[in-house]
Amino acid sequence: MKKNNKSAIALKYDKSRHSAPQVTAKGDDLIAEEILRLAEEFDVPIYEDPELTMALAQVELGDEIPETLYLAIAEVIAFVYQLENKKSNKVTPDQASRKARLKKHYS
Repeated sequence: MKKNNKSAIALKYDKSRHSAPQVTAKGDDLIAEEILRLAEEFDVPIYEDPELTMALAQVELGDEIPETLYLAIAEVIAFVYQLENKKSNKVTPDQASRKARLKKHYS
């Protein structure tokens, strides 16, 4: 990989059709810039991790991610859920439970 080479990978996870996220787009340089531009245009969260990007670049388009990347991708999915919760000001069940425990403890 060249220095300052921009790379991007797009994933899609449809639990009803696949057991793991799929690589739906990938590319370097101009293609990467277009993937990132489309992500921003359609308000798709962008997660930056060069090592994960290099690993995902080995996966063929349309293929599911390998089991060896499940944990890393789970962290990405958790990041996306956190972003979505912040945008909508939703309280997750875990947060609600924690707030209830704190309120009970300090009341």
